[in-house]
Amino acid sequence: MRHARPEDLDRLDDLLGQLRALPGLTEKSPGTFYVKSRAFLHFHQDPKGMFADLRDASGAGFERIDVTDAAGQAELVARARERLG
Repeated sequence: MRHARPEDLDRLDDLLGQLRALPGLTEKSPGTFYVKSRAFLHFHQDPKGMFADLRDASGAGFERIDVTDAAGQAELVARARERLG
């Protein structure tokens, strides 16, 4: 599994637009989001699809979410919104 490259992220334009609209998130580089100075969300590509690593509820690690399809993308946005408060 590797970090998503810009050409991988091109397929997630709508999802990235929704994430960019969330208050409190800063996109440090394409597809890499921070809350203040702490990593919050980034993307990976592998043969099974596209995945997002989202800071878990405890703040200690990351939770991996499959965002290959619309259902996974909606789940990511909902969880990100929830964690941002």
